[in-house]
Amino acid sequence: MPICIECRHPVKTLWREGGGTSNTTTTTSSSSSTTTTNNKPSSPASGGHNIRLTVCKNCGRFCDKYVEHDFVVLFIDLVLIKPQVYRHLLHNTLMNTSSDPDNNNNNPESVKKEDAFAPSIIRLGVLLLLFDVYLTWARIERQSADTEGLAERPIVTQYVFFLLLCTLTTLSFHLSIRFLTSSRFSPLPFLGILPRYPRPNSVSTALLVSSSTKLFPILMVVWEYDVPAAARSLGWAVVVNNVEALKILLDCSYGVAAFLAMAGALSRWAVGRAVLWAAGLACLQMYKFQPVDLP
Repeated sequence: MPICIECRHPVKTLWREGGGTSNTTTTTSSSSSTTTTNNKPSSPASGGHNIRLTVCKNCGRFCDKYVEHDFVVLFIDLVLIKPQVYRHLLHNTLMNTSSDPDNNNNNPESVKKEDAFAPSIIRLGVLLLLFDVYLTWARIERQSADTEGLAERPIVTQYVFFLLLCTLTTLSFHLSIRFLTSSRFSPLPFLGILPRYPRPNSVSTALLVSSSTKLFPILMVVWEYDVPAAARSLGWAVVVNNVEALKILLDCSYGVAAFLAMAGALSRWAVGRAVLWAAGLACLQMYKFQPVDLP
């Protein structure tokens, strides 16, 4: 459902073309009016014509100013943890919202269709996983005294091991939070802490989008710096972004969002320790539990 990113009020459209044709891909409810903004072909859907941003009747501001902004601005505002950019991505861009106002959102087939992963999110998830592999590999290699057996293995074997390690830890992080938020067996709805959220893929989307700061290690190609310290700093930044994304998506308190992020971190730590123990590397200190290990 498209919303105003300032006040979260549902709107019918986010923008209209200059000719007056509405953006039918983001229609849900009728509570908005329109005004003309700077004429620029920022939206692909506008076909290079002038567009009009919708003004929210509830707060009087543009429903979604990020319609006219490029990805660089979005990424900067993600790093700055601005709630508006999270609402733009999670509610108005990456979620498949129905254009039929009479659509029954309680229909399981409809919910499943609207909860599909966007192709860009799948690509982002793969990219983040590869960065995790790089950071984990670099951090473990620094502990050469404890990894002599692993270092003697072929390079392909080492890469497959770290890929498996990062894949399992990332899955455990996502699945644990998805279970707590969306499973019918989750204890949180029974305790009245958090209503059950029916779209688990949207939860994973929020976690992936809020983990975009993990892409900063690409700067290591240009500048050399302390890998463990950099990973720790990035880990805290990712945790803060994860909490903010969960709070915005689930409309819950910071306490509940922090609890979910901590539960995911604990699950990730346990799986990581189990994999290292199975590989005979249980002596490594990188999986001494910290909420920022391997974000």
